[in-house]
Amino acid sequence: MDTKWLEDFVSFAHHLNFTKAANERNITQSAFSRRIRSLELWLGAELVDRRTFPALLSQAGEDFLPIANDLLLNLERGRNEIRQTIGLELDTLRFAAPHSISIHSLMPLLSELGQMVPDLKTRVTSDNLYNCCDHLSERNSDFLMCYRSPDVAVKLDVERFEFVEIGSDLLVPVVAIDSDISLDSNAPKSVPYLRYSTGSFLGLIIDKVIDVKQPNLFIRHTDAFSESLKSLCLQGAGVAWLSEAAIKSELARNELKIIGDGDWQVELNVAIYTEPNFHTQQSEIAWSFFKHLAGD
Repeated sequence: MDTKWLEDFVSFAHHLNFTKAANERNITQSAFSRRIRSLELWLGAELVDRRTFPALLSQAGEDFLPIANDLLLNLERGRNEIRQTIGLELDTLRFAAPHSISIHSLMPLLSELGQMVPDLKTRVTSDNLYNCCDHLSERNSDFLMCYRSPDVAVKLDVERFEFVEIGSDLLVPVVAIDSDISLDSNAPKSVPYLRYSTGSFLGLIIDKVIDVKQPNLFIRHTDAFSESLKSLCLQGAGVAWLSEAAIKSELARNELKIIGDGDWQVELNVAIYTEPNFHTQQSEIAWSFFKHLAGD
């Protein structure tokens, strides 16, 4: 039995709506329904009365709900006790952030926050955006730092999580300084393109630009890490869309140059997400710091 099934069931019991519960759990509705079915098969009883609309808890579901809540509460309590036993201090602030934003945007803020709170302890998990959302949803992180764009939604329950936008960044097409690559539609040959992995947040953003502009590109390399794309770009391998924060030094040293006009660029907001109902004294201090940066 997967503990995620219990959390899914509790979420459904709260919303009594498969779509809302699936969004809160950051999975598709079909996957969410399969996990509820799996829990029912494990228990040997139907927890949801699907004959009604909207669906309701069955009598077995009503009886099992307090048991599921107690199980999750005891598991959380047990995890905290074990962490304390082995020296994982609960006053450590835990952050999740995509690789592309962790180094260049999060680390300077943690340094600034550390000057305000001398005994501050932090831990950062870098992963793709979707896994970072899971870290926050599963309460394995206190904060999520990521980009926001109207073109790609961040799937977090707005009733459970709050966010503030603390800045912005710009995705720009860049090439090595001595490259003759152009994004001009009249260019005589196709342009080598260093792209983000399919389905990644930045990949989806740039795909929309490419769909509109229809440049003559051929994919030379695909990678999940913007730092890898930057490395190849510096070697003259092709054009890559990189954040200005990530290439500030390379632009200043005339190692990279931005090509194309403003239509090829994408502005992104930088946001911090958190679940205020589970703040500690330390995380509340950090949240106040981030809200102050946002002007709240």
